[in-house]
Amino acid sequence: MTPHVASKVMESHSNNIDLGFRFFKWVCKQSTYCYDLEGRIHLLNLMVSSNLFGIAHKAVVVLIKECSTSEDDILKLMGALDSMREIGFRLNYPCYSTLLMSLAKLNMGFVAFLVYRRMVDDGFVIGVIDYKTIINALCKNGFVQAAEMFFCRVLSLGFCLDTHIYTSLVLGNCRVVDLCEAFRVFEIMSEEEGCRPNSVTYSILIHGLCEAGRIQEAFHLKQDMNEKGCQPSTRTYTVLIKAICDVGSTGKALSLLDEMITKGCKPNVHTYTVLIDKLCREGKIEEANGMFKNMLKEGLFPGTITYNALINGYCKEGRVVSAFELLSVMEKRNCKPNIRTYNELIEGLCKVNQSYKAMLLLRRAVGNGLLPDQVTYNILVDGFCREGHLNMAFKIFYSMNTLDLKPDGLTFTALIDGLCKQGRPEQANGLLGSMVKKGIYPDEVTFTALIDGYCKIGEVRNAFMLFERMVENKCLTTTHSINSFLDLLSKENKANEENAMFGKMLKYGLAPSVVTHTILIEGLRQAGETTNFLNMLDLMKRDGCIPNVYTYTAVIKGLCQTGRVEEAEMLLFRMPELGVSPNHITYTVLVKARVNAGRLDRALETVSIMIKNGCQPSDGIYYALLTGFVLSNKANEAGSICSTGHLDTRSLPSEDKGDNSISNHIFRE
Repeated sequence: MTPHVASKVMESHSNNIDLGFRFFKWVCKQSTYCYDLEGRIHLLNLMVSSNLFGIAHKAVVVLIKECSTSEDDILKLMGALDSMREIGFRLNYPCYSTLLMSLAKLNMGFVAFLVYRRMVDDGFVIGVIDYKTIINALCKNGFVQAAEMFFCRVLSLGFCLDTHIYTSLVLGNCRVVDLCEAFRVFEIMSEEEGCRPNSVTYSILIHGLCEAGRIQEAFHLKQDMNEKGCQPSTRTYTVLIKAICDVGSTGKALSLLDEMITKGCKPNVHTYTVLIDKLCREGKIEEANGMFKNMLKEGLFPGTITYNALINGYCKEGRVVSAFELLSVMEKRNCKPNIRTYNELIEGLCKVNQSYKAMLLLRRAVGNGLLPDQVTYNILVDGFCREGHLNMAFKIFYSMNTLDLKPDGLTFTALIDGLCKQGRPEQANGLLGSMVKKGIYPDEVTFTALIDGYCKIGEVRNAFMLFERMVENKCLTTTHSINSFLDLLSKENKANEENAMFGKMLKYGLAPSVVTHTILIEGLRQAGETTNFLNMLDLMKRDGCIPNVYTYTAVIKGLCQTGRVEEAEMLLFRMPELGVSPNHITYTVLVKARVNAGRLDRALETVSIMIKNGCQPSDGIYYALLTGFVLSNKANEAGSICSTGHLDTRSLPSEDKGDNSISNHIFRE
């Protein structure tokens, strides 16, 4: 039934408003004609044009309630009502009152104030409930002074104050981060009869304290709440759980969840989502999945945000198949994925070098009516750059304009880094110029990518000019760019320049990182300065910088080069005690040293220990052993090594080159 036919039916029963209204509700639910918001507004227009104001007023109340979850929808409805006003249709009191409540729910305080002004202009007497609604709406948006004006009006009209009004003022002051005033209002209401703070008031204050980083005070307030006989609500616990998750105390957050459940306060979807998100960010995907299953057992229905958190967790772990399985579950449960869901999956595919599949997924998202955003394009540009497909990355970059999306610093930085990794820093520098012309200023990551690009091809002069510009722009906050210089100077055995650059680092107040120390140790190793690199290792530890596997590998290689193989072996076996597990590169260094010293038996012992510790021998180790057997005239045993099937003989000619410098692996962190 079309709106035109429906309006004619209602017109024929114009004397019976209730019947006409029931018919309006019935016809809007029919599937034979699409009565979306546009259709309902059209029907309302026809009713008003036919002077069916009585039915129209009731219909407006229904429409306002239906629009109370969408700011766009309620503004569209209000625009239509303004047009109807021009032909003589005025809202009645129930319409205005419902509209104020919906606007307060949507945090549209300023619009609520304008509606109040129109109510006054239309001659309505504003009641205490409406004043409460307006005060709440204004406070939600932080318009505290305007709210206080209405508060004074409530007092002057002799209306009774209550907990709701005071709680709104507490909320408003928290929204503008005026906690002193919020607590002053809290103290006043605590002394007023009939206005005592409730769990909502406490929860708002606790949230305000948490937002200000005053978490300890928030917990004290929770304790005060308990002592005064006001039980913490689900909202109270959820606010505290989120706050301690944000500062990294996951264990404490889980304990608080246990306390919450023990006290009979049921966690809601938001509570679980906060914890699932935190566990996923820490890589504890199985724990997060267990919590997700608990939600389902308790009859809670996860929303899009919950699914997104878990999908993100799987993607970060490289478990893209599991992430897509979860997407399938999500869709089966009628939970619609949003563009963020697809962004997480696209990023997951890009991380496992499947950027072309990510493009297909983007088409699926668009087919489902979703528009890609800047984040989507940045992920794809970065993904294709990492895979070395720069032509595709630039194609995506240029296509952003068609969707009126502007590239930002992340987009340009991904392309600059991609060009530099392919040995094209001049083109990258040109792109930097285009970036600046567009008013986008490079950050430390952008400069570092370009500096590293120039250093990789040995153009120190251009790299240093960029470094000076970086310092001038106050973008130097970490050691990454200086590490690029140190690595180049180390490889070229330019000790004096290396020391000068290290001095600059200290001059700028930057603490050397584990990568910095490792590069310096590697440089000293290559120069044969055993005492100095051992001193550097001690200095590093004294400064509280914990060596990693690459640091110890560089030291072990240096000891082996100077014939101190026993010391090297002792250090390798001590590494687990020092909190670092040797990797295949570390073991390869020692195995080679044993083979070169003619101690094939000790080399084989090292390989056995390596396998026992769960580290599989690489082709480099098999190659070293094979060489040792051949040089020892033990060809038969050499044949048995080949027959194990572990050795990929195609890698043999280039094997030595791959392990020649530890610094090839340092920057992978």
